[in-house]
Amino acid sequence: MNLFFSIENALPRLPEVAFGIPFNWKVQSGEVWAVAGPNGSGKSVLAEFIAGQYVPDQGDITYHFMEELQQQNPDKTVHAWEFIKLISFNSTYSIVDFRPMYYQQRFNSTEAEDSPFVRDLLVGKESANPVTEEIIETLNIARLLDRKLIQLSSGELRKLLIAKIMTSNPRMLIFDNPFIGLDVASRQQLNELFVRMNKQGIQLLFLVPSVNDLPDCTEKVLVMDQCQMASFTTAGEYRDRYRQTVASEADVHVDWTKFPVPEECSEICREVVKMEDVEISYGKQIIRRGVNWTIKRGEKWALSGPNGSGKSTLLSYIFADNPQAYTKKLTLFDRRRGTGESIWEIKARIGFTSSEMHLYYRENVPCLSVVASGFFDSVGLFRKCSDLQLDLAAQMLEILGCIHLKNRSFLKISSGEQRLVLFARSLVKNPELLILDEPFHGLDASKKGLCRRVVESYCAQPDKSLIYVTHRSEEIPACVDHYMKLD
Repeated sequence: MNLFFSIENALPRLPEVAFGIPFNWKVQSGEVWAVAGPNGSGKSVLAEFIAGQYVPDQGDITYHFMEELQQQNPDKTVHAWEFIKLISFNSTYSIVDFRPMYYQQRFNSTEAEDSPFVRDLLVGKESANPVTEEIIETLNIARLLDRKLIQLSSGELRKLLIAKIMTSNPRMLIFDNPFIGLDVASRQQLNELFVRMNKQGIQLLFLVPSVNDLPDCTEKVLVMDQCQMASFTTAGEYRDRYRQTVASEADVHVDWTKFPVPEECSEICREVVKMEDVEISYGKQIIRRGVNWTIKRGEKWALSGPNGSGKSTLLSYIFADNPQAYTKKLTLFDRRRGTGESIWEIKARIGFTSSEMHLYYRENVPCLSVVASGFFDSVGLFRKCSDLQLDLAAQMLEILGCIHLKNRSFLKISSGEQRLVLFARSLVKNPELLILDEPFHGLDASKKGLCRRVVESYCAQPDKSLIYVTHRSEEIPACVDHYMKLD
C-alpha cells in the first residue's frame, strides 16, 4: 500500500492557536481515518492544514499522491489543494453567500426571488460540471431541484453541498461532522455513499466530536486533545473505549433568579401556541396542510420529522420570522396574529437558536457580544448593552464552560464552539418559551450532556415552555413529555 500523505515534525503557522508538540502522521492510500476529540481540540485546524489552508511553520507535509498527478500533467503545475476538498458547516458559503442576506429573507417569497434554483447550480446553466443522476438518486435530492436555494433547510443544504463537491473529481474529501443536520434515512444514505467513494479511490477523512458521529466505514482514529495528537487507535477500539465512557451527569446549578425575565412575560397566558388547520408553505409551494398544534403554558415538546418536512418553517411562524404567519389561524401567547402586536413583542418572550440562524450569523464580534445580542433578538449587536446584561452574558458562558471564548471573535472559533455560543444566546434572557432547533449539532459528548442538563434546569422553573427539535432521540431532554411529528 502506498502513502497518500505524510506529516513530519510539522506545526501550522497560525498565531491564535498554540501548538505544543509537532505533528507526525502517515496515512496510506485507501485507509479511512477519523480525527476525533472534544470541541476546541484542534480537529478543524489540522484538517485545514492538510487541505492547504495553512503553511507549515516548521516541518513538512508531503502529498505522495501528487507524484502521479504531476506525471499526468507534465506541462502544468498542479497543487494538492486543488484535489482536497474540506466539507464543513462553513462550506455552505461556497455555494451561496449569506452575507448580503438576512435570516427572515428565506421565508419572504418576494425577497427570495433573486435566489438561484437548485437545478441551475447542480445540472443547469450555472453548473460547469453537472451532477450525475447517480449522485442525485443516492442523496435523494431530485425533489429539491426546483426549489430556491435560500429556502432549503440546513440538512438539505448539506446534501446539496456534497453533490456539488463530487463534481470536482476530488482525490480526497475531508468531512467535518459528516452527519450534521441529517435525519436517520439521510445518515444511512451517506454511510452507503462513503463506502462507494472509498471503492472509487477517493481518500476519506472524518472529523467527529463524539463516537456516535463516527461513519461505519471508518478504520482508524486519531484522537486530538488540546491541539495535540494524543493517540492513534482502530475504529473498533475507539468505539469500545468511548461508548463505555459515560459523561458526568452531575447536576448543574443555575441561579435563574439572577436572569430577570423580559417585561413582556409578566402578562400570564394559558396557551403559548395554538395552530388551527395551519398550512406549511414556501410561497406558493405547499409542504403540508392541516397542522393542528396547541402548546399550553409550561409544556415541554419535542418536534421531529425528516429533512424538508417543514419543521423550520413551522417554527418561523412561532418566532415571528415568517410574514405568511399573518394569513394563518395562529395564536401566540393568547393573542391572535395580526391583531396589532409587533414581532418584537413576540420575540421578547422567546429564546431561539437553529442551524439556519447559525448560517446567517456572520458577525465579526466578540463571543460575549453574540450572547448579549439575545437580549435584543438581533442577528448582531446593534445596541449598547448595560453592565448587567454584559455580566449576565458572561455568566451564561461560564455556566456552559466556555468563558475562555468571551473575547475571541465569533468567526475565529470552531463551528461547534459557535453553536455553543448561540445556545448561550438563546438562554441569556431566561425566556418564557425556549425553541431549540438541533442545538447540539457539532458538540462533543461532554458538552451535549452539560447543555442538556442546563435545559433541564431551565425547564424546572415554573411555567417555562420548551420546543426541542432533533433527529437524534437520545438527545431529547428528560423533561420532554409531549411529541409532535411531521412525517
